[in-house]
Amino acid sequence: MNHPPLTGSRLVWVTLALSMSVFMQVLDTTIANVALPTISGNLGAATSQGTWVITSFGVANAISVPLTGWLAKRLGEVKLFVASTLLFVFTSWLCGMSSSLEMLIFFRVLQGAVAGPMIPLSQSLLLNCYPPAKKGLALSLWAMTVIVAPVFGPILGGVISDNWHWGWIFFINVPVGLIAALVAWKQLQHRETVTNKQAIDGLGLALLVVGVGALQMMLDRGKELDWFHSSEILVLAIVAVVALSYLVIWELGEKNPIVDLALFKQRNFTVGTIAISLGFMLYFGTVVLLPLLLQTQLGYTATWAGLAAAPIGILPIILSPIIGKNAHRLDMRWLVTISFSIYALTFFWRSTFNPQMDFAYVVWPQLVQGIGIACFFMPLTTITLSGLRPDQIASASSLSNFLRILAGSIGTSITTTMWDRREALHHTRLSEHLSLYDQASIQWFKLLEMLGLSEPQQQAFTSLQITQQGYILAANEIFWLSGILFIGLIALVWLAKPPFSTAGGDSGAH
Repeated sequence: MNHPPLTGSRLVWVTLALSMSVFMQVLDTTIANVALPTISGNLGAATSQGTWVITSFGVANAISVPLTGWLAKRLGEVKLFVASTLLFVFTSWLCGMSSSLEMLIFFRVLQGAVAGPMIPLSQSLLLNCYPPAKKGLALSLWAMTVIVAPVFGPILGGVISDNWHWGWIFFINVPVGLIAALVAWKQLQHRETVTNKQAIDGLGLALLVVGVGALQMMLDRGKELDWFHSSEILVLAIVAVVALSYLVIWELGEKNPIVDLALFKQRNFTVGTIAISLGFMLYFGTVVLLPLLLQTQLGYTATWAGLAAAPIGILPIILSPIIGKNAHRLDMRWLVTISFSIYALTFFWRSTFNPQMDFAYVVWPQLVQGIGIACFFMPLTTITLSGLRPDQIASASSLSNFLRILAGSIGTSITTTMWDRREALHHTRLSEHLSLYDQASIQWFKLLEMLGLSEPQQQAFTSLQITQQGYILAANEIFWLSGILFIGLIALVWLAKPPFSTAGGDSGAH
């Protein structure tokens, strides 16, 4: 059943409620990052164990996102969204009340699992509420919350953990989530989607849980266990490959699949999903790398690292509504080309980072990259969902978001592993230049001696300087490579075919 678009204050309230829920969930994926040392110390655990607070949420969330399409058909999109939001609020409260690391990780798993449907359904419900000519604006407003939340996450997490109990990182979700659920239910309960009591694809669900769970565990533990030199990583890799391969084979022949792979028959869905996943993989890898570089090598505090990253959200807030309002006049492929070009430019810019750079040198590429982000999510989401029927949007959105989240995890693992390995290589090469017969080395050690450093202190200080140089060189190489790959991705998006209309609307270019 197709409901007429909403207008006036009802449309404003629905947009706010759906945006708040998305903001809350995306914020929760980043807010705990900077608070990990505080949480670990408070609960008597090592910081390395504390990372499970992040990864446990990611594993459960990645598994539950693809279930959204099937659950929405069975329960209805509105009921599922409201239930998911309320359960997220409850599990957030449980996380904040945790008294041990094991308890917190268990509740984070539950939180990640119930959060799965929130992002895909917020996208689907928002599109159904807007008239065809304004669907581009709807996607821009939705994308803006996805963009801005990770910017505020580290800053908010740092401020809370520095000034209050870490539990408030999770407690702040309670009022936000309750308001979002209440408003969404009040405005959307009469716009429920048609339900269909499909039998659950039990084997597909089991393969999904095992395959994605093993893959996420492999990505999370790989760096710590030296990847394929570890028997645990080898076993997880084999389990992931076998389970996911069989999942693909099984789902292609299943009448009511848990993951609707038939969507890949749609050219624009395939192009859009691959482009947004690969683009997000490169983007998210460096989102993790930049604060690590600033905090571990350049002496930034968690709050200042967050502030250095924050300007990336300024221009999207200004540009996203403008782009969305004019989306029906624009060719989405040109917008994505602009986005990927800006990404490439800013990554090349960052590849010139050095130990002496000031705060502004970090901030400017972040600010300019905001243009690329404003032209990233909305156009690629429009391409991905173009030409699909309204009843396919929830499944398509959940599958696309699942692959994007998974790509983000892969990007993080590859980036951090490359960073460590390239640093080790640069450390060795730079150390080779230190010699009693090298004039520069002699002058360097004489300078340190004049500063009053003993011989062991000179060696320790020199080693620290080499490590810093090695990590900065390694980061610069990753930034440079990411820029090259973004240029390559431009060709991919031109395989998409206009018109780019969403769910029978006229929101894209013709």
